[in-house]
Amino acid sequence: MDSDLLKKAKAYGFSDRQIASLTGSTEDEVRAERKAAGLVPAYRLVDTCAAEFEAYTPYYYSTYDRGDDEIDASDRKKVMILGGGPNRIGQGIEFDYCCVHAAFALKEDGFETLMVNSNPETVSTDYDTSDKLFFEPLTLEDVLHIYERENCWGVIAQFGGQTPLNLALGLQANGVNILGTSPQSIERAEDRELFSAMLHKLDIPQPPNGLAINEDEAVTEAQKLGYPVLVRPSFVLGGRAMQIVYSDNELRHYMQHAVEASPERPVLVDKFLEDATEVDVDCIADAKGDIIVVGGMLEHVEFAGVHSGDAAMVLPPHTLSQGAIDTMREYTHAMARELEVTGLMNVQYAVKDEVVYVLEVNPRASRTVPFVSKAIGVPLAKLAAKVMAGAKLSELGFTEEIWPKYWAVKESVFPFNKFVGQDIILSPEMRSTGEVMGIDPDLGIAYAKSQMASSSPLPLGGKVFISVSDEHKSQVPGLARDFVDLGFELVATSGTAACIEQAGMEVERIKKLAEGRPNSLDLLKNNDLQLVINTPSGEGSRSDEVQIRTGAVYTGTPIMTTISSAAAAVNGIRAIKKSGYVVQTVQEYH
Repeated sequence: MDSDLLKKAKAYGFSDRQIASLTGSTEDEVRAERKAAGLVPAYRLVDTCAAEFEAYTPYYYSTYDRGDDEIDASDRKKVMILGGGPNRIGQGIEFDYCCVHAAFALKEDGFETLMVNSNPETVSTDYDTSDKLFFEPLTLEDVLHIYERENCWGVIAQFGGQTPLNLALGLQANGVNILGTSPQSIERAEDRELFSAMLHKLDIPQPPNGLAINEDEAVTEAQKLGYPVLVRPSFVLGGRAMQIVYSDNELRHYMQHAVEASPERPVLVDKFLEDATEVDVDCIADAKGDIIVVGGMLEHVEFAGVHSGDAAMVLPPHTLSQGAIDTMREYTHAMARELEVTGLMNVQYAVKDEVVYVLEVNPRASRTVPFVSKAIGVPLAKLAAKVMAGAKLSELGFTEEIWPKYWAVKESVFPFNKFVGQDIILSPEMRSTGEVMGIDPDLGIAYAKSQMASSSPLPLGGKVFISVSDEHKSQVPGLARDFVDLGFELVATSGTAACIEQAGMEVERIKKLAEGRPNSLDLLKNNDLQLVINTPSGEGSRSDEVQIRTGAVYTGTPIMTTISSAAAAVNGIRAIKKSGYVVQTVQEYH
């Protein structure tokens, strides 16, 4: 490939990587050849005034078509912040929040901030967020161009989620100064074998697990561990293609259709801890773990198996023992020191029978950082950016854990009413598109507020339809009694109704969908049900269950799909009926 053809290819928009693929070369070789030929992009200003006036917005894009460069040169110390790129469910807007706070924090400390993000529908790409904004793809080639052109001092890669994080090692190999936790530590936390070795060294338990690079290996590992198992690809965000499987057939189908496994990208097979309590812990550490502070511990309302982006959560923990809380704090500090974390780190734990297991560790910003920051009144992302640029937590005045005297409940917002026929059951794969906070000194009222804000307010009376799987039948009498005591009427199909009647309560029996009418869908359409409790029956949801759940969504009827969320609803209704609620600003709580 001669220099003329290379020049033409770059003008047409071919990346170094594409050219390398087409010519049987490598990206590094193409980059070297291009630089030897003097081929580098020019940066043009986005003309926000349509040439009517001179544009002053600091928006830039790269081009090989024009040689003249419109970047304003400056001698200030520059830090580049890598954004989240295109948004999809799972690549949450929470990462954009972290990038914006990083830009604000570094500006306060006198740095010139450069934001790189290809997504104009974000706050990080607003004209007043950073000093310069580059509308460029988040690729190694494009980030290196800007870094070299602007002579940056450093790059922050741990705030934009998985997309920039995947670039960290390549950038470092090309001489880029990655601020904060080293790419090697990030790799140690993400690579399953390195991670297991670290936990073994620290004597921290994790659920029994294995790796598989093909279908047969996955089945062998699962049989060794015992079903159910949690399977997922490595190096993904948002729990993408993560699933709980209950049999060999289900696992073989998953391996054939859901993922591409390879030695570089093995599938992770974990023993699934049923009925365990999951907890998210966010912490911040300054250089080499000098001072480590836990920002917040969020206990999931749903049992383990629901992605942290979808689960309802309570801060501080509401059912865990002091021993479990102390153990999580101890493990968090130990891992932050071992990984030499500088900045933010998120740990996901599962607590079962008072044993604390580590599920995963992310030495980066997590999707819970904005919620925790607002709940405790401390801007964790801002502090982390300053710490990554060299500040100490002692200088910033954050050295002690904050344990609020009120409850903050996170509830997720879902787009199910836009996806006709989609089952609303939550799983390890993230599906939410937003979140809300309910905050109050009373936990029941905080939960009720979160339901008001996220979907449908909890009803204070009327009829509740209860339909649960066989494994949850033993919990039905207690739950039904709670609703009767609150003044509700009970409705159920034959199996659940028998449980309720045996416990000495009255219940209105209705037919299953396949048995005729009147059934639950009829009652939903006539607005005769005020609350639905429906838990899935094990392996694969039956079609009538799916119809009930989607019917509840379309009629705006509150629905609980786990026993734990139904119990939380009982507490919420009881608290609201007893004392109502007041509205206060977050600032008043702080």
